[in-house]
Amino acid sequence: MKYDFLDPSALARLGAIPVEARQAMTGNVAGRHRSPHRGSSVEFAEYRKYVQGDDTRRLDWKAYARSDRYYIKEFEADTNLRAYFVLDASGSMGFNASHEARIQFARKLAATLSYLIVDQGDAAGLSVCQEKIHLEIPPTRRAAHLNHIFEVLSQTEPTGETGLIDALHTIAEKISQRALVIILSDLFCDTNALGDALQHLRYRKHDIAVFHILDKQEIEFDFERPHRFVDMEDKTAVVAEPVLIADDYRQAMRDFMQDVRIKCHDVHADYHLITTDQDYEEIVHNFLTTRLPKKGKK
Repeated sequence: MKYDFLDPSALARLGAIPVEARQAMTGNVAGRHRSPHRGSSVEFAEYRKYVQGDDTRRLDWKAYARSDRYYIKEFEADTNLRAYFVLDASGSMGFNASHEARIQFARKLAATLSYLIVDQGDAAGLSVCQEKIHLEIPPTRRAAHLNHIFEVLSQTEPTGETGLIDALHTIAEKISQRALVIILSDLFCDTNALGDALQHLRYRKHDIAVFHILDKQEIEFDFERPHRFVDMEDKTAVVAEPVLIADDYRQAMRDFMQDVRIKCHDVHADYHLITTDQDYEEIVHNFLTTRLPKKGKK
């Protein structure tokens, strides 16, 4: 295959699992996902009192027999899913210490999920955010549209400081209908500002998924000799003796990960902490299966 972040065999194995929304969606065409709008599909929603002008064919005569009042059956309207992938392309996403660069891992996740979404008849779009660049590809259902997404993913190289927070606020304001917003980032940003941006998305009633991508070495900090550590975004550097700072660093990292987890939990985000040494196919599989409706629910 043309792109090294796509595996046809993995796509075939994962293709049997649908990409589901965790909450009601609104889209432009009929589809498989629940909508907050009432329609006349097969999924019963609730009763409401009959008012003049209602379609009498939807009267429930059994309810009338029980209560001597007219009630209308309302149903959930199905709709298509629209997914926005938000890819952090700041300099730190190029970090690679133990397996592969964070940006490449993010490419695999975004490309695989966007393929599965379009393949099932839903719409996928991409937002690439850097400090001064916010590139957007609006979501569509056309299969040919995937090539545009893949091409942008292949050409995106991490550089500069992050523009993730501004991008999330922009997306929250621009998306007029409920959507699935999938964030792929190391989330090395002000966590309070991140929390505000996630709250903005939540306020707009979007289904939020977060892939928090880290390198195993960043968490374990398994260095033995003095190292020169360079900030991959602003390029500042410091030479340090790992033994002297390891405990403080690991505690700061634990605090950071816990803070991010809490911010995501507060908005009911579908949060996944992952490291680049993991099997991305297994991560996608778990993401898909945990979103499947429980038996007896839809």
